[in-house]
Amino acid sequence: METTKPSFGPLDDVKVVYSAVEIAAPTAAEIMAEWGADVTWIENTWTGDSMRDTTWTKEMERRNQRSISINTFSDEGKEILLRLVGDADIFIEASKGPTFARKGITDDMLWEANPKLVIVHVSGFGQWGDPERVNSAAYDLTVAAYAGIIAQNGTPEQPTNIAPYSGDYFNSLMIVSSALAALHKAKATGRGESIDLAMYETLLRVGTYYMMDYLNEGTLYPRPGARHQNLCAIGEYKCKDGYIGLCVYGVPQNKYLLETIGLGDLWGTEDYPEDTSALWLDGPKAQLIERKLEEYLATQNKADVQRDFTAHRIAAQAVNEFADILAEDHVDKRECFIEWENADGRKVRGLNTFPKFSRNPGAFWRPTPPLGYDTRDVLRRAGFDDEDIERFEASGNVRFGD
Repeated sequence: METTKPSFGPLDDVKVVYSAVEIAAPTAAEIMAEWGADVTWIENTWTGDSMRDTTWTKEMERRNQRSISINTFSDEGKEILLRLVGDADIFIEASKGPTFARKGITDDMLWEANPKLVIVHVSGFGQWGDPERVNSAAYDLTVAAYAGIIAQNGTPEQPTNIAPYSGDYFNSLMIVSSALAALHKAKATGRGESIDLAMYETLLRVGTYYMMDYLNEGTLYPRPGARHQNLCAIGEYKCKDGYIGLCVYGVPQNKYLLETIGLGDLWGTEDYPEDTSALWLDGPKAQLIERKLEEYLATQNKADVQRDFTAHRIAAQAVNEFADILAEDHVDKRECFIEWENADGRKVRGLNTFPKFSRNPGAFWRPTPPLGYDTRDVLRRAGFDDEDIERFEASGNVRFGD
């Protein structure tokens, strides 16, 4: 397997080291790896990253990375970590609260090795605050529950999580953006940064749209189910052969909708003047509009509705299943999926690199490595000699997968 990263992408000159499992922090590192960053993935010496338990997801979420397996908090592990971050730009760790500091790896220690290092601490509830909360175990579902975003989804009878693992993936994007923002400043000033990224706070930011009404007026919207909290004709509706997502908004769009569902006589009245841009759920005929829309759609094929509504500038999209996505000509033309061989030589199909940089495109250069596959290579790249490597191997705190 190739060990020297080719030159590509907008982050070609960025080196990232991370110690984390599952999705939030590792996917952030993965995105940067797809954009050209040189990424080293630190795994424990027992079972490695729990992502390895997945059948195929690991092939997508750990490609373009090197795997080194160490007991990070042992003397040997600390020695290796400090050497690895010595010429790195970004170090990301995910754990419960201030675990790294509590186990002897402080920001100051890392900055002694590299004063310009950007350090990203990812945890469910932050590095400080209420001790019980800070030290609580956290997954994307539990931080979403804490941040109130689950309470905004589902039906009035049952709140629902934002799947699949959306809380993690939202945080991945926040990790990428905050790390690169800090790196921009570190390169300008020569001084590193430490980021305290509490996952629940990201989800507070994601869920703030309706929270603002509550904070300032005490307005609390009900869970909308498949529909919008306060507007007609926005949501997922059942057609004769499946479901369609509608977002009807705007003056000509509302006029066409009412005419199409047999309520054209409402347009231009006192209730719905000719400049009506939004069909509010508290409007005088809201229930009638919703009922007539449902009745109309139940008689139509989703593709016909999509075609007709789109032609009249209404945002309408049939709800695609996986097979529908793969059959889309547009998706094919934009090369959204690629194929590669994994470390065992099996063919893997997965997503291409997003977004599409025109001058410095991202790329795929190596599959997900086995646990500790790159330990020896990474140690040598970090300047350790054969005697050091023998010492590490004898300690039992470093695992070699080659």
